[in-house]
Amino acid sequence: MLHDVLFWLALIAAMLGVGILAQLAAAAGKIRRLGSVPPLGDAEMPSISIVVAARNEARGIEQAMRSLLAQDVPQLEVVAVDDRSEDATGAILDRLAQAEPRLRVVHVTELPDGWLGKCHALWVGAGKAGGNLILFTDGDVVMAPDTLRRAAAFMRENRVDHLAAGMHVDMPGWLLQTFGVVFGVLFALFSRPWKAKDPRSKAHVGVGAFNLIRAEAYRRIGTHRAIAMRPDDDLKLGKLVKKHGLRQDFVNATDHVRVEWYHSVGEALHGLRKNGFAGVDYRLSMILLATVVQPLFSILPFIAVFVTHGWTQVLNAVAVASMLAVFAGGAREQRVRWWYGFAWPLAILLFLAAIWNATLYALIHRGIEWRGTHYPLDQLKANRV
Repeated sequence: MLHDVLFWLALIAAMLGVGILAQLAAAAGKIRRLGSVPPLGDAEMPSISIVVAARNEARGIEQAMRSLLAQDVPQLEVVAVDDRSEDATGAILDRLAQAEPRLRVVHVTELPDGWLGKCHALWVGAGKAGGNLILFTDGDVVMAPDTLRRAAAFMRENRVDHLAAGMHVDMPGWLLQTFGVVFGVLFALFSRPWKAKDPRSKAHVGVGAFNLIRAEAYRRIGTHRAIAMRPDDDLKLGKLVKKHGLRQDFVNATDHVRVEWYHSVGEALHGLRKNGFAGVDYRLSMILLATVVQPLFSILPFIAVFVTHGWTQVLNAVAVASMLAVFAGGAREQRVRWWYGFAWPLAILLFLAAIWNATLYALIHRGIEWRGTHYPLDQLKANRV
């Protein structure tokens, strides 16, 4: 009886593994690299406003601002919103603005009711923006100088209203790097960014580090007011674009956009607490499903391959090999050693810990805490998109 159960579990795991590997391999060919896009000439370049929400970002804000101001865009402005920072973020921004007329700094001292801090800051910044395109990004993102020139060319060439970009993520230590790659794989399978450009698909995408949108389209979807209480605002911005019948796409910009994720696994678990439950629209059933499915098909094969025999062992080996191959693809993009993939089961356990940490915190505390502010769960759940 147990042998039969293990066989069928191994068969399903192998089929899932091979299917996911084939799906991601095919998807990689559908996602264009930003570096392959010829940049626009000056005469064709639209005006671009970069809107940055920053709260307690003193550690990396200056490097990020300098990279944004170095963008090769003739008509460029950067609107940096200091969202109630308690460190030197505001002072650093003010100092930079004194020597750079293209940088406008807005200081938010109070958060109105009904708003998440970041969503409000981005909305305030967008209200000051005058560009034909608006890039929403974070206060720790560093970009190559030709990033926006190529992104604008992609939007023009493909006639899209919203462009999100995948970035390189800086992660110290093998455990965090492994977790980051596996997290990225799971996010890709969940959001299917390669399907975002298909108007017949419900798939949508948004990336906090790089959401470039036409100003007219941003106003049409209702601005950040429509997602005022969404901790997953970046992804929901993409969903609004899709729901309004506008066009969006996704590019691989790992050679152009870089962001620091977290400094440790503990910091990652704490940071993901803000949107781990929101990411599944507060559906406990999805958390429970992941808790059952992931151990059976992502962890068990790594153990069963050593304790089973015959075809069951072969199928488990196929499942493990498929997961290692999937990991190697993501690891190559993030410049992570492929053999860290042998720690895939540990990364899955960390992922489950992260989503349960987020879920239980939200349920027990009836809300989330994000950068020092508590947001009630009933208000968060009411903002459906």
